[in-house]
Amino acid sequence: MHLTVLKSIVVCLALANAGYFLWAHGVAASKEAPIAVAPPATTTLKLVGEAPSVSHAAAGGLSGAGLAAAANDGSNPSLLTNVKRCITVGPFRDVAEAAHAASLLRGGGYDPRQRVVDGDVWAGVWVYLPIPASPVAKEQLLSKLKVAGIDDALEMPGPADASVISLGLFGEQKRAQARVSQAQVLALNPAIVDRKRTGNVYWIDIDLKPTDGLLNPADLQGESGHISRLEVKACPAGAAAAP
Repeated sequence: MHLTVLKSIVVCLALANAGYFLWAHGVAASKEAPIAVAPPATTTLKLVGEAPSVSHAAAGGLSGAGLAAAANDGSNPSLLTNVKRCITVGPFRDVAEAAHAASLLRGGGYDPRQRVVDGDVWAGVWVYLPIPASPVAKEQLLSKLKVAGIDDALEMPGPADASVISLGLFGEQKRAQARVSQAQVLALNPAIVDRKRTGNVYWIDIDLKPTDGLLNPADLQGESGHISRLEVKACPAGAAAAP
């Protein structure tokens, strides 16, 4: 009898311990279970003219030009203040031409910086005639030109080091065409080519704001009718102004 009661007590205690064990672990598991957290909202940066959005993380790899384009949609105008483009205009043949162009740029609100380099610059339109094969024909042609009023004609080296009779080098299209017409009246057919010279040439560097368009070289012309062969291109490395 006593043995049976003792067994019953032992079984009850074992069941109680098992129940407490299961209850304790169930409560702890429920407390430590991870809570699902929604991912943070992604800030997007949209490029002008681009339908898909670009995540804020991806935008960190955009170039300055890309950021400027993104800011143009009005979402963050402050981005425009940190982006500059350096362009250079030239080559100018002498200081006077460069100073004139710099004055025009300064009047337009720019801050031009003059730069002198060695290089080729357009010198004018050259009008010339092939030289006759015989010395007699050459002298006759020179005399014919002088009688017609082209008294500055002279023999000189031409393209490919071949001798030619130069009819003049002109910086204005109107004057070059007038000389061609004089020769054509004499039943002559002169050639017209651009001539360049090597030496000091002048370039003007300016910083454009992201909202500025590129310059038109024609706006920097000197005297009326004067021919220019100006270029507009990116500044060479190191030419941009310090921020």
